Amino acid sequence: MTHDIHVIGGGLAGSEAAWQLAEAGLKVRLSEMRGSGEATPAHQTDGLAELVCSNSFRSDDAESNAVGLLHQELRTLGSLIMRQADIHRVPAGSALAVDRDNFSNSVTEAIDQHPNITLVRERVDALPDGPTIVATGPLTAASLAAGIGAETGREALAFFDALAPIVHRDSIDMDTAWFASRWDKGEGKDYINCPMDKDQYLAFHQGLVDGEKTPFKDWEKDTPYFDGCMPIEVMAERGVDTLRYGPMKPVGLDNPKTGRWPHAVVQLRQDNAQGTLWNIVGFQTKLKHADQVRLFRTIPGLENAEFARLGGLHRNTFIRSPELLDATLRLKSRPNIRFAGQITGCEGYIESCGIGMLAGLFAAAELTGKTLTPPPYATALGALLGHITGGAEAETYQPMNVNFGLFPPIPGRTKKTDRKKMYTDRGRAALAQWLNSPQQHPETADISPEMAPSA
Repeated sequence: MTHDIHVIGGGLAGSEAAWQLAEAGLKVRLSEMRGSGEATPAHQTDGLAELVCSNSFRSDDAESNAVGLLHQELRTLGSLIMRQADIHRVPAGSALAVDRDNFSNSVTEAIDQHPNITLVRERVDALPDGPTIVATGPLTAASLAAGIGAETGREALAFFDALAPIVHRDSIDMDTAWFASRWDKGEGKDYINCPMDKDQYLAFHQGLVDGEKTPFKDWEKDTPYFDGCMPIEVMAERGVDTLRYGPMKPVGLDNPKTGRWPHAVVQLRQDNAQGTLWNIVGFQTKLKHADQVRLFRTIPGLENAEFARLGGLHRNTFIRSPELLDATLRLKSRPNIRFAGQITGCEGYIESCGIGMLAGLFAAAELTGKTLTPPPYATALGALLGHITGGAEAETYQPMNVNFGLFPPIPGRTKKTDRKKMYTDRGRAALAQWLNSPQQHPETADISPEMAPSA
């Protein structure tokens, strides 16, 4: 073997993972199928870390934004992606945006010139037997996806995002909404219910029909809908009462304020173990984001909703990470394989980079006989990793950006205006403590209560 570890995929995650491994003194084979005669429907070049959509890495505010905090943590840990992004940044206010071509070219050059990395333009069709990081992203080649499906179980591999909006729990008005399960089944607090009268429902229905939608990309247009991910606006177009017999069905839900069933009900279901995030059930949508915010804030109880994620629907390939991966991103059934980037179910450029970095660091520690604990949950990296590897509900797992809803809650009563700064201050302190503490095996690491997610 001419390499110590094989990284498959030369996007943001794969490039970052390969860099971290190479910097640790390991020989890396980095396989990228673009440039071998293969292509994807979305990429335009053969460059590594190509940005296929926006050129923005989003907020660079490390004082009050979870994304900005993640930027800062990656810089602290020596991220190649962040270093090149800073070099090639373009004006974008408080956001970090880059010249996409120069950024990709510089990442490609850095990888190609590193003495410990061999960049091979090739398609990989099967999971290798040796140490491997799979970072093939949302457009994983069909042959490799089939191999992943065979290893994990077909039902654990998704090919279509059906993203319902996710709301921060503390922004829901519980004077209007109430906890209940249909027909009072379960523990009674399985769902938050937001009631609508007839006029409110009809206005909402019309808003869905009239709202501006995001068109499918050319390579998505032939992907058929299936019942489990039907956009809510498509259901609305099928008839005025279709939603009342679907995701907005009111039967079995007595409004404790009236003692009767509402005309329609919007239900939210807990989305993470901490109970800080709740998704709007059945509301996957192609509505443009501005229309989603405007329309969904007309729902009684959600007038002041703060969204951790808005809805979406697009082709993607990702695994059910919370049940398949261990705390260091190893595939439980084949520990020689790690996954990184969007295929794990993280969403966004910088999140992919972060999970790629962690996969590289964990693999480097393992291969060099060192130990590395996962970063604390109070850090942006730790919160994102914890969500992917166990904090999310496996059965309803969908891609997620980093946001403060993934962090352990700030204890006690605090002003909303102060809370974000408290998250970032705590995160920086936790990262410093992690970097300065002796590392243990991840399986035996002690996590202090304030850093761990609540059950």
